[in-house]
Amino acid sequence: MNGTEDSFEGLGGVRLFAQHWRPEGPSRAVLAIVHGLGEHSDRYQKLVEHLVSRGHTVHGFDLRGHGRSPGQRGHVDTWADFREDLRAFLGHVARHEPGRTPFLLGHSLGTLIVLDYALRHPEGLRGVILSGTALEHAGVTSPSRMLVSRLLSRFWPRFPITTEFDQRTLSRIPEVVSAYAADVLVHNQTSARFWMEVMVTIGWLRAHVAEFQLPLLVVHGEADPLNLSAGARRVFEAARHPRKQLLLMPGGLHEPHNDVGQEQVFQAVEAFLGSE
Repeated sequence: MNGTEDSFEGLGGVRLFAQHWRPEGPSRAVLAIVHGLGEHSDRYQKLVEHLVSRGHTVHGFDLRGHGRSPGQRGHVDTWADFREDLRAFLGHVARHEPGRTPFLLGHSLGTLIVLDYALRHPEGLRGVILSGTALEHAGVTSPSRMLVSRLLSRFWPRFPITTEFDQRTLSRIPEVVSAYAADVLVHNQTSARFWMEVMVTIGWLRAHVAEFQLPLLVVHGEADPLNLSAGARRVFEAARHPRKQLLLMPGGLHEPHNDVGQEQVFQAVEAFLGSE
């Protein structure tokens, strides 16, 4: 399924790759997607196909240092790079969808970016969907790499650090795993500064998540070894809005939208977009 490709200006004038998909008829709702670490916006095609076929418009972009966007792979100078890029992306979506208020979906690293933004700027969002919530981060980097990151972040922030994980933890569908392994836009690079910014942000989110006030759908693989389901429960239990839902997929791994039972996930997302 082909999207319409374009770009927008992120923080510091960086041109970030973006794309969107529209239904043939009138659009029922608008969803903006923020992808996870090391991947890119093309990896949500099955979810996009489902939603567009049912009348929804979807927008996605590649984070700086990811996919078809420029920058050192997996590096940010500060967390504000991500936050302000997301603000610019939502402005880009608004120019394409005048008068429409979007929903915002984040997966894995994208959940941290989305939660951070939505807690600080809830205005202009209809609701939030979190997939593979990263508040209880477990399996992408080791304690020794975190120690290296802490030591080097200040003096050599761009020092490259390779992330290593078993790609079979993404999905129980072999074709998904093999496609990920063959994807030339996927990478396993981060930097010392990136990990320090992630850990500071996780600490801030844990301290402020009880202030979350938007409609919320949380989807998580119950057996996800990379981001533990306890993080999903933490957000769900803390959220204040009466319209909230937690969908834990039994036996599910890191990517519920690309795993066994994905149709149930698609239907939950579709119902959330159509609810008030």
